[in-house]
Amino acid sequence: MTLFLARRLGYLVLTMFAVSILVFLLLEISPGNVAIKVLGPYSTFEQRDLWLTAHGYDRPVLVRYVEWLGRFASFNFGESTRFKVPVADILWPRLGNTAILGLTALGIIVPMSLILGVLVGMREGAVLDRIISLVSILTTSIPEFASAVFIAAIFVFWLGWLPGTSGMINGWNPVELILPASVLVLYDFGYITRMTRASMAEVMTSPYVRTAILKGLPYRRVIVTHALRNALIAPFTVVMLQINWLLSGVIVVEFFFAYKGFGALLLEASLNQDIFLIEACTMVAVFVAVMTQTLADIGYTFLNPRIRFT
Repeated sequence: MTLFLARRLGYLVLTMFAVSILVFLLLEISPGNVAIKVLGPYSTFEQRDLWLTAHGYDRPVLVRYVEWLGRFASFNFGESTRFKVPVADILWPRLGNTAILGLTALGIIVPMSLILGVLVGMREGAVLDRIISLVSILTTSIPEFASAVFIAAIFVFWLGWLPGTSGMINGWNPVELILPASVLVLYDFGYITRMTRASMAEVMTSPYVRTAILKGLPYRRVIVTHALRNALIAPFTVVMLQINWLLSGVIVVEFFFAYKGFGALLLEASLNQDIFLIEACTMVAVFVAVMTQTLADIGYTFLNPRIRFT
C-alpha cells in the first residue's frame, strides 16, 4: 500500500512538472508578449523594456523557469491584469464557489444516477429500463446552454419562482444555486445512469451471479454482496471524471447565470488575456484532474479486491 501511494504521488509530481514546463513555454517563453499582455497594446517599447528588466525577464530562460516554478509552489501567482489584485485573492474564492456548486450537483447526480442505473440494470429490457434509458438519452443530448434557456424560461419568466441570475450580490443565497445546479443535474445524470445500467446489466449475466442465484441465496444478498460492488467500478470512474468537468467545464452554466465561479473566471481571463490568471487556472485545473484520477486508482482497489496495489 505504501509503495502504491508513493508511485501515485510520483506520477502526480511528474505530471505537474511536465505541465508546468508546457505552460511556461506557451505563455512565458516570449517576454515581449508577456509585457504587451500586462502593459497593454498601446504601451511604448521603452515602457515594456523597463517592465521586463524590473521583473527579471532579461535573465536566462532556465533561471526564469525555476523562479516561476518556485513562486507557483508557494502560491504566489502574480497580479491579475484584469482585476488589479493578486491572483490568489480572486482565484481561491472563485474556486470555492465552483466547489459549492459542483458538490451540490454531485450530491444529487450520484445517488440518483446510481439508484436508477442499478434498478434498470437488474431488469434489462423492462418497461422501466426503456423509460429511464429514453429520458437519459434525451437529457444528455441537450447541451447546457439550451437546457439553461429552457429552465430559465419556465422558472424565471413564466412561473417567476426563481431569480434569473446567481451572482450572490446580496450575500450567500442557496436559492440562487437551484437553477445552475438543475442544469448540471439535468445534463449529467443521464450519462452516469446509462453507464451504471450497462455495468449492472453485464454483472447480472456473469457466471458467479448466476451461480449464487442457483445456489438459493436471497436475491437481495446476491445484488448487494456479489453484483453491486463490481458493477460500481465503471460508474466510479465516470463520477471521478465529472469532477474535472464540474471544475472547468461549467463555463457556459456559470456565465449564463452570472455565477462567480472558476469556469467564469477562466473565461474572463482568456477574453482579457490575463496571462498570470490563465497560468494559475491551468495549473489548478490540471492538479485537480490528476488528483481525482489518483483517488480513482485508490478507489478501484477497494471496489475490486482482484486489483492489486501495483
